[in-house]
Amino acid sequence: MALTRFLGSKATRSLTVVSVLVEAKRSFDRGKRTRGALLLVVAVFAWKWALIGMAAQGVVKLLRGGRSSKASSG
Repeated sequence: MALTRFLGSKATRSLTVVSVLVEAKRSFDRGKRTRGALLLVVAVFAWKWALIGMAAQGVVKLLRGGRSSKASSG
């Protein structure tokens, strides 16, 4: 129950949406428009279901090969 309450809190949902939007911006900046557009759609759904946004960020990290964003930009 506590996990459900935590994932449903406004602060968690807001943080998830913001971090998905940051990932979308990074994708657009790197020329990956399809990934960026998909992340924008995920951000809309992440407001209602925070777990979707968290899962999408995990997928993006896997697609990047497990590198952090700072390691791949340098």
